[in-house]
Amino acid sequence: MKERAVALVTGAAAGIGRAIADTLLDAGFAVHVCDADPQAVEQFRAQHPAASASVADIAVAEQVETLFALLRERHGRLDVLVNNAGIAGPTARIEDIEPADWERTVAVDLNGQFYCTRLAVPLLKAAGGGSIVNIASNAAFFGFPLRAPYSACKWALIGLTRTLAMELGPFAIRVNAICPGSVSGPRIERVIARDAAQRGMTSEQIRELYKRQSSMRLFVRAEDVAATVAFLVSDAGAAISGQALGVDGHTESLSNWMDE
Repeated sequence: MKERAVALVTGAAAGIGRAIADTLLDAGFAVHVCDADPQAVEQFRAQHPAASASVADIAVAEQVETLFALLRERHGRLDVLVNNAGIAGPTARIEDIEPADWERTVAVDLNGQFYCTRLAVPLLKAAGGGSIVNIASNAAFFGFPLRAPYSACKWALIGLTRTLAMELGPFAIRVNAICPGSVSGPRIERVIARDAAQRGMTSEQIRELYKRQSSMRLFVRAEDVAATVAFLVSDAGAAISGQALGVDGHTESLSNWMDE
């Protein structure tokens, strides 16, 4: 009997990560999720008793080491890594960003991807190949006024994705990035509220600005991102690597964020 493929999804107890975990479970994967929110992890465990879950802040290398020790103990292998965990970071002009806020954004949105990937690769090689999917952002295609640390990390993540696709391709490990636009849910509403306060506008005005950045005038659903992950890690995506795929209704520009 063929052994079930194992997927690790970070930041997956809620939001986009939760949609990804649910979709991979439905596709037949054995799934382990981690999240920095203990309450969300407990809720996930209660709703998915067949899956495994643990608390981990991926910005802390030691916690990632513990995460992978639990993964090896529970599943003994890894076939898919989805680097989903991330934070929005501050919404402010560069001169108003505190160094601590910059450093925390980089720690989660870039360093954490490195900490997870470096430990995942030996397991993927041992499995004979697999797939890494990095959840980036359409901010990786444009400058992103008022969101400098976030944008910088997402641009860096595309460079990491393409470099690792070259490095790991000979081992049958595919590496891709998904670049969502604004994704419906509590997180984008918090970003909208901060942006509105920064610019002296209403949340509804900012929401409409965001929608106009997309040719399709829409917010993406978490399920749209999850479906793209499922495709990339399936046999249908076997020849796709080194790509940064927009799931964003075609973003035209982010520059209008600074219009007065």
